Amino acid sequence: MSAVIDIEELRSQFLDQEFDSQEFVLKTENILTVARASGETRAEFSDESHPDFQAPPALLCSLASGRHLPIDFPAMGGIPMDGGKAVTRHAPVRPNQTLIGKTHLHDIYDKKGRSGRMILIVARMEVYDTDDNHLATADSRMVIREKPTS
Repeated sequence: MSAVIDIEELRSQFLDQEFDSQEFVLKTENILTVARASGETRAEFSDESHPDFQAPPALLCSLASGRHLPIDFPAMGGIPMDGGKAVTRHAPVRPNQTLIGKTHLHDIYDKKGRSGRMILIVARMEVYDTDDNHLATADSRMVIREKPTS
């Protein structure tokens, strides 16, 4: 990040503009595998015979769009890192259900840390069913840290 990045300009240009859409279908075996791997024990997430069987939050967090950033987002240099993920479920996600993930930038902000300036970018994927019911929201944070000078 050799040039000073104008956060407000980035926000006005890129926030809330859908830049990717992906379809997903979660298979029963994938739901069960993620439930086991993540230590999920609640029956609605780990037992396919349960009447409310659905995908666990850990699986929804793993859904990824085809792009991390809009195609015309400026290169920032620096050192990019995964800043974490969060998911909010609004309704159950069932196996073999077609899902549509629509991604946009939800927030861009900066922080000063011990190691210098960091820019944080929050990409939000909103997951819908084919009837346009909002099932889940998954946020992925990317942290871009300025390169150390020495």
